[in-house]
This record gives sequence, C-alpha cells and structure tokens, in this order.
Amino acid sequence: MIKIMPCLDMKNGRVVKGIHFVDIKDAGDPAENAARYQQEGADELAMLDIAATLDNRKTRLEWVRNVAGVIEIPLTVGGGISTLQDIELLFEAGADKVSMNSAAVSRPELVSDAAKAFGPERVTVAIDARRNAAMPSGFELVVSGGTRAVGKDAVEWARQCEALGAGVILPTSMDGDGTQQGYDIPFTRAISQAVRVPVVASGGAGKLEDFEEAVTEGGASILLAASVFHYRLLTIRQVKEYLRGKGHAVAL
Repeated sequence: MIKIMPCLDMKNGRVVKGIHFVDIKDAGDPAENAARYQQEGADELAMLDIAATLDNRKTRLEWVRNVAGVIEIPLTVGGGISTLQDIELLFEAGADKVSMNSAAVSRPELVSDAAKAFGPERVTVAIDARRNAAMPSGFELVVSGGTRAVGKDAVEWARQCEALGAGVILPTSMDGDGTQQGYDIPFTRAISQAVRVPVVASGGAGKLEDFEEAVTEGGASILLAASVFHYRLLTIRQVKEYLRGKGHAVAL
C-alpha cells in the first residue's frame, strides 16, 4: 500500500517552505493545514521543526499538541530530538512516531535505544544528503538543517540506521528540496535498494508523474510532499487517484 504524507515544516509557529533548505516563505497555519490534509485523504502527516537543531533547542511541544489535536492519522515529529526523554515528551504531546537526524549521526545509540524503548515502527531516521562524487554512493550526509557536511556516505549510513533498529528511513536530497522538479530518484533508489524497511521519498515533488516515479523508479512506499500541497498545486486526492489509475494500491 502506497501512503501519502504531507509535511509541515515549522518555524516560529507557522508552516514554512524553502528551496534547497533556504529562501523560507510562510505557508499557513499548522493546525488548519493538518486538518485539511486529513480531510483530503492523507495517510500520515510529518511535522518537522526545521530550526530546532540550529537554535539548539527542543521541538515546541505546544505545536505538536495543536496539530495532534485536530487529526487522527499518524503524526511523525522531528527536530531537536536528542534524548529518550525528548521522545517521550513528544509522544505525550500526541506524536505517534519520531524522526531524528542530526542527533542520530552524533549519537547512533539513540536510534537503538529508542527502537528498544518504543518499538522500531515508531522510529524514523531522516537522512539529508547532497551530491559528492568523493563518496562511494555519490551522496554525502549533511546535518544541522543542511548546513554541515559530515564526510560520511549517506547510503552506508542508511544501512547502519536499519541495523540500529530504525523502522523507516526518510532520505531528502538537498539538491531537489522545494524545487518541484521531481524527487531525486537516484538517491531514493540507492537508499531503497540498501535497506529492507520502508523508505519515504522526500524533496522536490512537483507534478503527478513525480509521485509515481518515486514508487516505480525510486522504490519508495511513502511519498512525502510539502510545496505542491501547501500552495494547492495538487490535492492529495488527485495524487491518489492518479496512482490508483496507474495500478498502485492506495487507500482512497
């Protein structure tokens, strides 16, 4: 079953969207967007506090409560998670799953500890990367909201995360983020071929064909998008009907 997952990138209490992780613009109220996406047929929702790690603070729990309070679909929350207690507080605030990125890189045992404590299905590792021919896979891991390259191969890191117990891998290509030029299929495919857990395609969806390509060419089973939904270029129902018309199993 293919799932559609709109993403709320959060800053200062508002949904925002950038291009290549910068040029941030306002994209509305989080609770309003969340409620609308559920109504439109979203299978899951992601909410990422994009400034938490850079600001050296935790995800704002009140933002999580506000969004969790208006939806019943699973909510994955990421940004500023560095301890098991952070994860517990997010679950208490209404999150169903957590997504960790920079903290997992600096402290891989957090992934295994979280998987043991809460179950692998509740632990997503987000992997941000950019092209770098010096890496074996051609993709280098970046952290801190895309501001710092760490000299580590992104695909090898995905394998490690699966071994540590991550239940979902969420790769985002900095090269494609917010461009609406299509998902970075080579990157998505490299990750999906390296792991057995579900892979989320993320970064760059702009037209209906992009979503199908992420499934057939990229090997993704969860399709995350932000700009196309926030700016009403496509609706979730349109995407689902298109995928179903192409023979893919989706919940309408």
